[in-house]
Amino acid sequence: MNRRSWWYCAGIRALKTLAQTAIATIGTSVLIDQVNWWAVLSASALAAVLSLLTSVAGLPEVEEHYYEP
Repeated sequence: MNRRSWWYCAGIRALKTLAQTAIATIGTSVLIDQVNWWAVLSASALAAVLSLLTSVAGLPEVEEHYYEP
């Protein structure tokens, strides 16, 4: 596993997590009648950082696509 492929896969996973968190936060805020954009941004950014930190444990995407016996 090389670093470039790890960063690529971890970045894709973090972006997906960021988008999912933003959608969930916006959806929840709409129910309250007001979207707090700072809350959406901070929750989404925190989720992306946590996703990157969680990826340190291992990424199945890297191991599946870049496995060379």
